[in-house]
Parts: sequence; C-alpha cells; structure tokens
Amino acid sequence: MSAPPIGERPEEGPDSELGRALEGVVEGLHHVAIAVPDLEVARRVYEGVLGLRACEVEHVPEQGVRVLVLFAGDQRIELVEPAREDSPISRFIARRGAGLHHVAWRVRDVDLALERVRAAGLELIDEVPGPGSNGTRVAFLHPRATGGVLTELVEECADGEDTAEEGIS
Repeated sequence: MSAPPIGERPEEGPDSELGRALEGVVEGLHHVAIAVPDLEVARRVYEGVLGLRACEVEHVPEQGVRVLVLFAGDQRIELVEPAREDSPISRFIARRGAGLHHVAWRVRDVDLALERVRAAGLELIDEVPGPGSNGTRVAFLHPRATGGVLTELVEECADGEDTAEEGIS
C-alpha cells in the first residue's frame, strides 16, 4: 500500500504487531529525541540558527539526563544530554555518537499501552512506567521489538497540560 497524500489517513488499519497492540491507544507523535553531548552547543544550533522555540532545561534524575524541549510550530523536539556517566544516553553516545535517540508516542494511558504491548509479546525495557520530563509518565520498548527504533510511550501529566510550553524562553 502506498502512502496517502499529506493530510489523508490510510484506509486500512495497522498491520504490524506493534500497530495492532497499540491501536486506539496511541494518540500521535509526542516528540523525537536527539542525544547530544552538550546541550548548550546543540541549543545554539537548534534555537539560534534554526529558530526553534526553547523551553527551560530540565534535569530528570531518574533517567540520568538533562532535557531541552524545543518547538518548531507544534512539533516537539527533545535534546537529551547525559547528566551522569552511567546514564543510558552516555552509553548511547559512547557507542553510536550523537544523533537520533528515540521516537516517542503520546498515549492516553501508559499502563494500558504497556499491558497491550506486553500481551502482544513485544520486548519491553520498562516493565512499569517511570517519571519523564515535564510531569509525564513514560515507558520504553526495546528496539528489537520496533524495527530497530527505541520507542517511548508518553502519558501527559494528569491535567493533560504539556508543562514544557510554560517554560519557553
């Protein structure tokens, strides 16, 4: 099946294992995350040169990272810098260098999404959701289960607000 024109949706439902598992759970793309060794250097490019709107940097100790959320229109990009040497981002940069780290999907209920993914037999990194940036709850799926792409499931904070935009500079 070829891709429909921009703005139109495919007529057929998802046919992948992940697609079937998350059908009706994924609400849309939440963000694309880029691993960087230095947030300030990357910020000068993304905010200064490309003109994206930047929020305040947030430290997420549970993940061992510092996160800079940027917006290009409604599209959200997260620059992720290691905050400690043993963080997953440190290991990623050491093995692969800076670059695209993961794709994150917005879900209504991360617990339900994990339940469905687990029932479909997909490999998880996180068995239970943990805290993410800006008050979110998150869980990661292993790249072996998602065509080689690290995948994050993101549930917005309870009031449904994305607190990142409040800190746009």
